[in-house]
Amino acid sequence: MRSLRPWMVLLLVALLLLGGCAPGGDEFSGSRAMSHVRRMVRMGSRAPGTEGNAEAAQYITNQVERYDWKVERDCFAYGGETLCNLIAKKGQGPIVLVGAHYDTRPLADRDLVDRTQPVPGANDGASGTAVLLELARTLDTSNLEGSQIWLVFFDGEDSGEIAGWEWGAGASHLAQRLTKEPQNRVQYVIVADMIGDADQQIYYEWSSTLWLKEELWRLADSLGYGDTFLASHKHHIIDDHTPFLQVGIPAVLLIDFDYPYWHTLDDTPDKLDAESLQRVGDVIKSWLEDEPLAARAIAR
Repeated sequence: MRSLRPWMVLLLVALLLLGGCAPGGDEFSGSRAMSHVRRMVRMGSRAPGTEGNAEAAQYITNQVERYDWKVERDCFAYGGETLCNLIAKKGQGPIVLVGAHYDTRPLADRDLVDRTQPVPGANDGASGTAVLLELARTLDTSNLEGSQIWLVFFDGEDSGEIAGWEWGAGASHLAQRLTKEPQNRVQYVIVADMIGDADQQIYYEWSSTLWLKEELWRLADSLGYGDTFLASHKHHIIDDHTPFLQVGIPAVLLIDFDYPYWHTLDDTPDKLDAESLQRVGDVIKSWLEDEPLAARAIAR
């Protein structure tokens, strides 16, 4: 093998670094998203106040900043802990908010063997977070004239009904905060939670805004995903979309609530499929890159 001169090696390294960190425009990769799931599960419990939670927050911040997203840490006190939503922003103007929670449930209270241990949170926490991280890498924001995207990683979603905690504490905090910030006008919210199940079935969620779920599911069908995005109602769920609905902001929840390992010790990466993450990522990415603030949305 012929050796390269030192200046050629430096040039190649520079090109690789620039190419690897180029912001946006790439294809969404379910496999890359799965690598984020595995990485986060290895952190252990990501319940508020744990080392894993702090590690996850730093990991998310490091990942999105690589692709030129500006990150705001929205921290607040709750239940004797400090919770931090992470808000990654691009663009200027009215906001489209896409969210997922990165925390995990501190107790596997639905487990049939041991309910004292924390949930690994592969699907319930890491799957939605992984999709947002891959969107941060691939989303083409070049057509954001007059609008902005917020990728929001919520803390404190999954400790509901434990020690007096509410569900969606982080989302509730942000929704209430936004009512006092007229300059931060959110047009609508898309939340992804528990979307990585290998046996994926994503139904309409009853409380979600009708026009938004109808159009997202129609887009999914046009992408060939009509067999997993099922356009009929099945569950009514309190999740991170709920506080935004309560303050009058249209919101939709993408969730596969028929996941049998929910809140158990078996919520591990082997129960997920990269293709499931791919489908959800493709739908959200296609929607945002089309017209995130189309006239049809603002007029509703």
